[in-house]
Amino acid sequence: MSPPPRRSAPAHRPDHPPRPPARAPKAPRPSPGLLCAPGALNAEERAALEAELAALRPIWEQRYSTHRPLPEGKAQHPLLRPVYWLGNWQFACLGYYEPPRKLRDKAVRAEPFPPGLQRLADKAEAMARRQLPSSFIPPGWRLNTCLVNLYGAKEGAPDAGRVGAHRDYEPGPVASYSIGERALFQFLPVGEGAPVKTMWLQDGDLHVISGPFWKDSLLHRVGRVEDKGALDLAPRVPGFRTRRINLTLRYVPEAHIVPFAALGAQARRDVEGYVAELASSAPFWAEALRTAGG
Repeated sequence: MSPPPRRSAPAHRPDHPPRPPARAPKAPRPSPGLLCAPGALNAEERAALEAELAALRPIWEQRYSTHRPLPEGKAQHPLLRPVYWLGNWQFACLGYYEPPRKLRDKAVRAEPFPPGLQRLADKAEAMARRQLPSSFIPPGWRLNTCLVNLYGAKEGAPDAGRVGAHRDYEPGPVASYSIGERALFQFLPVGEGAPVKTMWLQDGDLHVISGPFWKDSLLHRVGRVEDKGALDLAPRVPGFRTRRINLTLRYVPEAHIVPFAALGAQARRDVEGYVAELASSAPFWAEALRTAGG
């Protein structure tokens, strides 16, 4: 039997071309940097968050620009799941924010966090600052970008209750809140090797990943999401039933966030269709389109 294929480290979103980092070094156990707070969402926080999520209108993005030639050997395809970003939006067709190499025209200014989400970001920040080594938190760090990850199934398409092995490149700790069905979550070494840690992410849990071992040296993935409660969570997406939501909170330095109107001409053309779609339901994006002369 041939050996299993080696894992490499794509960016932290679906369908991104891999960028292999160095092999994960061995580290003493236990290693700091992984925080878990079961049941972190109280009833008041959950109610506020659910109302805010219900007001969003996620969109389907294509992996590559429809205004440029496709990368050699690549085929155009939609992302595995609909997406919504707050704070700044990282459009798949522009490539994702990966410092220090990929900075320009990657993080587009988006709607600010609504009040309920901002309180949850503040809670996660406070936990990180209280429990993590200070060396894990870079100057200026704050959780200012949120990817609303929808896990579920589109009618007639493969199940989207998974995310492949990847790494988050934004500086500093990354926090996530889980809502809905539980998810099987694993940390893996780069290359061959059994998972370093396997855990279930339960409804209402808060997790923080940080530091040179858990965040920078290992990959992580969502292997599967259970489907035992027939959940259909907001925000509603026609033809897609969401059974789990993960709010992934990260930090992008302010200097690297660009308004839509200030994007380079080609980048603006690449995403103007998405911005127009967002503008149909979100006043922030309608104003961004108007400012850019769209």
